[in-house]
Amino acid sequence: MKTALITGATSGIGMATAKTLAKNGFRVVICGRRADRLLALATELEKFTEVQTLQFDVRDKEDVAQKIKSIGCDIDVLINNAGNAHGLDPIETGDLADWDAMIDINVKGLLYVSHAVIDGMTKRKSGHIINIGSTAAKEVYPKGNVYCASKHAVDAITEGMRLDLNPYGIKVGAIHPGMVATEFSEIRFKGDKERAKTVYQGFQPLMSEDIADIILFVVTRPYHVNIADLMVMSTDQASSTIVNRNRTTTP
Repeated sequence: MKTALITGATSGIGMATAKTLAKNGFRVVICGRRADRLLALATELEKFTEVQTLQFDVRDKEDVAQKIKSIGCDIDVLINNAGNAHGLDPIETGDLADWDAMIDINVKGLLYVSHAVIDGMTKRKSGHIINIGSTAAKEVYPKGNVYCASKHAVDAITEGMRLDLNPYGIKVGAIHPGMVATEFSEIRFKGDKERAKTVYQGFQPLMSEDIADIILFVVTRPYHVNIADLMVMSTDQASSTIVNRNRTTTP
């Protein structure tokens, strides 16, 4: 049985991925900051598989390293899902705390977790790393400045990982979702639920389960097949800024 470690597992894509993998033959290590949500998810998933919980903030490199080192089994699959967007401001009025949060979590946090896991993978000469990026990794949109930069960094880091880890037989890839109906927009708008709701109005966005299904597909390909780079959007979304919000029925 393979073991998958999933960061940001207490909501959205991370939670959906943990559930999907647990129901499809994977042992899961679920990671997040919120202990109550980790416990509730673990209780649910224990009906299907072996579960470990790790409570940490990906920004705390010492805690990340210590907690991951405490795992009593090898990590076969790493899903770097933890990430966020804070604010939607033009560069000239951007909040420095928002910038720090996005760079610390989306970039440095991903690196801290990866560093803690890669050591074992290189020693075993096996493993699979999937970084969850965004369509923002492929294009920059107005007021997306630092968030887009952080996701462009994830894209570059993924390519760098793939190059550096190639001699060890480790598969590395990225999945770049478009608009997914999660807590993402509520966090971006600092808890303004009404504003967050407007982001997904008038069209059918992706759901967390859609991305989880894709992740399951990616991690169950034969060893010689590596899905290196995959961008996925809902049918109604053509780019970060072009969305058909006039669809009234689904064909």
